[in-house]
Amino acid sequence: MKVNSSSRSVAVIMSVSLFVLSVSLEAAVMKLDPEDGEQIMEYFKTHALLSREKALLQASVREQKKLLVENAKLKKDIEQLKTQLQEKQRRRAAKTLLSSAPPPQTLNSAPTTPANQLPSSAGATAALLRKGVSTAPSTSDLLSLGAESRVDVSRLDLRVGRILSVRHHPLAEAMFVQEVDVGENGPRTVVSKLGGKTDPEELQGSLAVLLCNVKACKLKGVVSQARLLCCCTSDDCIEPLFPPTGSAPGDRVTFLNYPGEPDRELQSKQKVWELLQPDLQVDGRGVANYKGCSFEVKGKGLCRAPSLTNCIIR
Repeated sequence: MKVNSSSRSVAVIMSVSLFVLSVSLEAAVMKLDPEDGEQIMEYFKTHALLSREKALLQASVREQKKLLVENAKLKKDIEQLKTQLQEKQRRRAAKTLLSSAPPPQTLNSAPTTPANQLPSSAGATAALLRKGVSTAPSTSDLLSLGAESRVDVSRLDLRVGRILSVRHHPLAEAMFVQEVDVGENGPRTVVSKLGGKTDPEELQGSLAVLLCNVKACKLKGVVSQARLLCCCTSDDCIEPLFPPTGSAPGDRVTFLNYPGEPDRELQSKQKVWELLQPDLQVDGRGVANYKGCSFEVKGKGLCRAPSLTNCIIR
């Protein structure tokens, strides 16, 4: 342990004082008692050295206590800085998520007029009304703005579909191409990864749950127009999610706690599916749910996994 400069100064002064005192004291003691003078001087010298060591030790203890106090304060400051950093990271993540959404559309299409040519506030509204321009945002604009700010399962267009045919994908062994009736004029082509253990004959004619407002995309050269929802515990253990008995193609799958209307088409840059998918799960009873709210076809029942429990939906 290092001793500060003031402690060193005290030690030096004590050493010099003890040296001067010992010289004069030794002469006096030798005069008074020549026989035992040396022993008496040894005693005094030993006592003086012990006093010096004690003073140094006390100074070291004081310095150690001071360092402990400073260390505790530094530790507290570090914890506060860590908390502030975590809060800044949370705010930055929230800001990034909000900035990824597209800018709001203009609520009216009135022509731009220079500021010096604008009519008075009383006449402005009348002028717009004479031109047939609405002064309030349309209902469709308000709905689109509300949908962009809402990120929950009601934005997914989930429907019951009947699998009309199933065939292996020509370029991927674990993928299948299905023609699915989802209650429209014609069937949709759907490409799904079902694993090598899936029997196509078991799927043909069965009902399933499909996400119908995804953007059509090519998967290994085949255009997929919807997403087949599947329960899975691994890449080899996959099975389609089943709607309740009595369901018909085109029936909507809804959620009691999330009554909103689905998007016309999910925008890939908003990553709505990616944000919602981790909360789509099958519980211990085999019932599909989103944050504890069941997948439901109104008046017909709940959607379930055929055999799997406590697994994800993808």
